[in-house]
Amino acid sequence: MSEWRKSSRSGGVNDNACVELARLGGTVGVRDSKNPDAGHLGLSRREFSQLVARIKRGGLTLLAGD
Repeated sequence: MSEWRKSSRSGGVNDNACVELARLGGTVGVRDSKNPDAGHLGLSRREFSQLVARIKRGGLTLLAGD
């Protein structure tokens, strides 16, 4: 079983409204901490790095869920 870690930008230990990451073999798993049983996205390390870089550049519009 992989250890899921919360984003360092999350609101705190008891805040469940954040992104969680895990190393899953050769991929990076990304899931919503509010609904971990809903599944996850599996990205290669390169895809994950590109996603983070694009977010940091403001290249994506992020929408807050409810």
